[in-house]
Amino acid sequence: MSGHSKWHNIAAKKGKADAARGKIFTKLGRELLVAVKQGGPDPAGNSKLKDVIAKCKAANMPNDTINNAIKKASGAGNSENYEEVTYEGYGPNGVAVIVEASTDNRNRTASDVRHAFDKCGGNLGTTGCVSYLFERKGIIVIDKTATNKSEDDLMMLALEAGAEDFSNEEECYEITTSPEDFSSVREALEKEGIEFLEAEIQMVANTYVTLDEKGSERMQRLIDMLEDLDDVMNVYHNWEE
Repeated sequence: MSGHSKWHNIAAKKGKADAARGKIFTKLGRELLVAVKQGGPDPAGNSKLKDVIAKCKAANMPNDTINNAIKKASGAGNSENYEEVTYEGYGPNGVAVIVEASTDNRNRTASDVRHAFDKCGGNLGTTGCVSYLFERKGIIVIDKTATNKSEDDLMMLALEAGAEDFSNEEECYEITTSPEDFSSVREALEKEGIEFLEAEIQMVANTYVTLDEKGSERMQRLIDMLEDLDDVMNVYHNWEE
């Protein structure tokens, strides 16, 4: 993971997240809805819901907002139904891209995602065309200025809880886990009062590619267009930003 962290510039990332906070909360609310529909409103018996709640907290979603979304999702009158869909394709210069969406209209979402790829010099591919280049991993990111624990103490805490890797980036610590151990590692850190910049299971690329200035501009435009779509929850790629 070292050298490829999405959090190489925390200030810029925070600014971007703050500007898009309303849209982020809307998408997280949909993730809560899907998790509740699949496994019930009690996080103690619904590990997916527990993980989505952690993701919400990392995005600074207020507890009241989280609880209200769960109550709404579990209400008898709630008829909203979304299904999770994954798209795979190629960005500029063959960059591998995976798009995870949650939709109540597959045709609309597929059309919107395809339009974004076409507009930015990429193309939507078939299932499996790029997913072999990624692994599903739990990723926990901690701002160095937000914890008083030393690097060694934090690393030992994470590894003893079951983490696979611990990396010291410029402004943050990045912890990698298997999907199976993600919850236990996250909970061990939470018990120590540690707050996260990011805490979720992601698709992590095994290899990365670099682009020239023009390719980078088109790739960034593709990411922005995809992330701006209401149905798109996550965008993963192997572009080394």
